[in-house]
Amino acid sequence: MVVDIKIRKKSDDLFHALADSTRRSIIRHTFEREHSVSDLARFYPMSFAAVQKHVAILERAELVTKRRSGREQLVRGNVLAVREALELLEQMEEVWRSRIDRMDQILAEDPKEGVMK
Repeated sequence: MVVDIKIRKKSDDLFHALADSTRRSIIRHTFEREHSVSDLARFYPMSFAAVQKHVAILERAELVTKRRSGREQLVRGNVLAVREALELLEQMEEVWRSRIDRMDQILAEDPKEGVMK
């Protein structure tokens, strides 16, 4: 039960982070190369503090990692976390496809007899 809650929390953090277009853009930039938070802030029409908050959300979801280099914090994309998100989406797709298949079966049944037409 505790494991299930942790998995659910992690997937919630992951999809919350990916739901925002600025954060998805930050991930793309950090896959190209490592950036300081200051460098990233130059890409967006928002304050440095706002970009920092976006990076913090991405870091909490483990989509990026940060490391210190002198006074700068360098941000790098985490490919493994993106692969994990893809796996979760594939699992969800499987569940929904099976539900749709089942709905097709129900719709094909004769409502009078409860059997397929």
